[in-house]
Amino acid sequence: MRFFLWTFFMISAIPVLASEFKFDEINGGKLSLTDFRGKAVLIVNTASRCGFTSQYAGLQKLYDRYREHGLVVIAVPSGDFRQELEKEDMVKQFCEINYGLTVPMTSITNVRGPEAHPFYKWVKREYGFAPAWNFNKILLDQKGLMVASFGSTARPMGRRIIRSIDKLIN
Repeated sequence: MRFFLWTFFMISAIPVLASEFKFDEINGGKLSLTDFRGKAVLIVNTASRCGFTSQYAGLQKLYDRYREHGLVVIAVPSGDFRQELEKEDMVKQFCEINYGLTVPMTSITNVRGPEAHPFYKWVKREYGFAPAWNFNKILLDQKGLMVASFGSTARPMGRRIIRSIDKLIN
């Protein structure tokens, strides 16, 4: 009986929706996905020194275009591919100066392997997806379920991503 209760508690403690996760914010504090329930969310692992870094401009444009229609874009800086600046304040300043970035941004976060943030472990376990490089994108629906993933070459304002977002918010 004890084993059953312990097993039930452990299974029920595993988050089943993305909205149950929290990230550390780049400015300090917590970024809770619970705050975005009822909205579509695009989560992107980013890096400041990557060949895809110019996608920050597209992410900001996407956020500006769809924010009022229920889309949140979250940037997750990661050093997993050795292309991120060393400190959060450097990342924040780089993004603000070069791209005018106003999307919510986490602190520098692991997105792969045993040190991955619990959100990314959940995505890997539940959906079999792990970022293969910087600027991989995960689209969550309004319920907190992953509905699509996109690789680094998928442009934020590209047809595939726009079509997927339009399906969710219209």
